[in-house]
Amino acid sequence: MIKYIVRRALQAIPVLIGITILCFVLMHLQPGNPTDRFAQNPKITQAQIAAFEHRWGLLDPLPEQYCKWLGVCGDKGVLNFLPGGTLNIAGLSISLPGGDNGLLHGDLGYSINNGLPVTDVIASRLPATVLLCATAYLIWITLAFMAGVYAAVRRYGLFDSVLTIFNYVGYSLPTFWLGLILITFLSEGDPFKWFPASGMWDARTVPAFATSQYWAFFGSNPLYAITDLARHLALPVLTLVAVSIAGDSRFIRSSMLDSLNQDYIKTARAKGVSETGVVFRHALRNALLPVVTNIALEIPFIFGGAVATETVFSWPGMGRQFVESVGYTDYPVLMGILLISSVIVVLANLLADIMYAVVDPRVKYD
Repeated sequence: MIKYIVRRALQAIPVLIGITILCFVLMHLQPGNPTDRFAQNPKITQAQIAAFEHRWGLLDPLPEQYCKWLGVCGDKGVLNFLPGGTLNIAGLSISLPGGDNGLLHGDLGYSINNGLPVTDVIASRLPATVLLCATAYLIWITLAFMAGVYAAVRRYGLFDSVLTIFNYVGYSLPTFWLGLILITFLSEGDPFKWFPASGMWDARTVPAFATSQYWAFFGSNPLYAITDLARHLALPVLTLVAVSIAGDSRFIRSSMLDSLNQDYIKTARAKGVSETGVVFRHALRNALLPVVTNIALEIPFIFGGAVATETVFSWPGMGRQFVESVGYTDYPVLMGILLISSVIVVLANLLADIMYAVVDPRVKYD
């Protein structure tokens, strides 16, 4: 298994490089430019705009820009696999051409919008996205399993019929539209003003999330902090769960029905195995095989769905940061977020393969 994981990790490297090249090219081909922010400012001269473009390397050829972002080229396009500086060999001082910036050096660059390191920009938004997506994912998968299995066991009953209607309706709902509807009826609309319409915390009483001040406040007021966070989480999580659970519960129901109709299930029942044992010890484990890939690949899907959800609810996560960066044409931040998303997709595929081996002992990876 270890050899397989290492081999898959090495195979993922050219895949990730190909993804970054494609994203980098498409991003620069889109309409707009970071200098568009100066279009309505009469005090900005053409010389200042030219200096801005030179400072950020926007006038360099596209291959050279990508090469610098990757960290393979120095300031003048010189190959830069090693950190810059001076290397002493046998008393001889050899000057290396590059610096220590670029992806290969652990540096994602600086935001064109605010000048902050991209790693800092993403790190400040990552905890909010992880909290939102992890909470929604756990609730979503749990409910999808419970609903799908129960609907299969009680097929064509009242619950199965209601779930089928819910699945068709929920699967067709756009995430942003459902979010706006929930805000209208459960936040801004009368009489159900139960949940906040936006944000992640009550700015009047709670410090910014994941800061040292927040953890100090959390330590002294844990119940209030948890309650406030749960109220702000409710609508975004409900939006992600309602849209996502529809397809998965239907998929699990179908897989479970196929498993329940197999001959070994009839044999187990003929031997006197209880219905609970038939469902959970025999049918469910075999039904998991086609579901495993779907569940693992839902991880990057929920991060993608968080883009619209975070924007609608003003949730301070990576999804909202991505939308804001598109508005500013902030190439370094966009590339950093896309790189993280690509890594999540690759890891999700690897996780699916590992889960196959766990669920089905017949699967072996050499």
